[in-house]
Amino acid sequence: MRQGRHFLQIPGPSPVPDRILRAMDMPVIDHRSTQFAELGRAVLEGSQRIFQTSGPVVIFPSSGTGAWEAAIVNTLSPGDKVLMAETGHFATLWRQMAGRFGIEVDFIPGDWRRGAEPAQIEARLAGDAAHAIKAVMVVHNETSTGATSRIADIRAAIDRTGHPALLMVDTISSLGSVDYRHDEWKVDVSVSCSQKGFMLPPGLGFNAISEKARAAARTNRMPRSYFDWEEMLKPNAKGFFPYTPATNLLYGLREAIAMLLEEGLDNVFARHQRLAAATRAAVNHWGLEVLCQEPQEYSPVLTAVLMPPGHDADQFRQVVLDNYNMSLGAGLSKVAGKVFRIGHLGECNELTLLGALTGVEMGLSVAGVPHRSGGVDAAMKYLEQRPQDNSPAHLKVVGS
Repeated sequence: MRQGRHFLQIPGPSPVPDRILRAMDMPVIDHRSTQFAELGRAVLEGSQRIFQTSGPVVIFPSSGTGAWEAAIVNTLSPGDKVLMAETGHFATLWRQMAGRFGIEVDFIPGDWRRGAEPAQIEARLAGDAAHAIKAVMVVHNETSTGATSRIADIRAAIDRTGHPALLMVDTISSLGSVDYRHDEWKVDVSVSCSQKGFMLPPGLGFNAISEKARAAARTNRMPRSYFDWEEMLKPNAKGFFPYTPATNLLYGLREAIAMLLEEGLDNVFARHQRLAAATRAAVNHWGLEVLCQEPQEYSPVLTAVLMPPGHDADQFRQVVLDNYNMSLGAGLSKVAGKVFRIGHLGECNELTLLGALTGVEMGLSVAGVPHRSGGVDAAMKYLEQRPQDNSPAHLKVVGS
């Protein structure tokens, strides 16, 4: 018997707050009723505020993988060429999906320890005089590695070349946790889902789309039905969906949007940055290594930690689960067994984080992993030196 609260410290699905659970605890209503139309309009308009866009946001009953597929089938045709960067496991999966649809992928190789490099993207586009590349596809926050790509810099790199390629960004683990600006960064398709920064159960996929992307959808040759944007947008105009929506998840989405906006997006982003920095303070004190090697790309959502040679990350995670009822994220594909991932996203606060770091430190001792004790104290000191107000202005005053 495991007593007490289970600590779900994986980088998504994130724990669902009680407030959202209560919001979803509602009878299913007629999805053709005026009552539902009010809910539909609320979540569609609210999602625009989270993506920071004035353009349409399409919500599918799907996983984030479904939202990936929607981005592809609405904009590209078989035989098209796209440019992608190997930032980790999820960038690799998106590449594989594109290949299944007959898309030719120019995959910039990476070492899984940093985000996409804007200069490399610029060089590839500058060399594409025939404009064969139809889209640049980037994972904003690579959940497998804890590296966040600099989308604003990538947008600037694309603009310097004058290349007409679409910019498509996976925000699955960043939206609602990391600063993201669909309109300002001129993103054409932003892909996301419900179980990360939105703090919901899995089941909703999102596409925020530009007019340029909609224009591409009118001329591309990829078959689609369930994921057709225009079929969604027609009834969306009045708050409805073309097929049965995930009604109770939409109740939760309305509450999640309210929670994010009540805190203020800038404050949400600053809180995540602060908790991530405290986590790195603990990891560095333990004498362990953060997987991401580029400080300006450290993820606010999770920290991936390399295990010392001769120690298996999955065995360590099992020790933590068995002894302290806490789940840590596994290493995926190339880094399987080599890293564990500490999630600090969603409703996470100081005490939640310190409890998680305490479990990690005790687990390191029980598992016999070489480390220097006192990492939790280092995280506490970092948090004590920063004001409780998570506003960006306050964080700038005291430093990072």
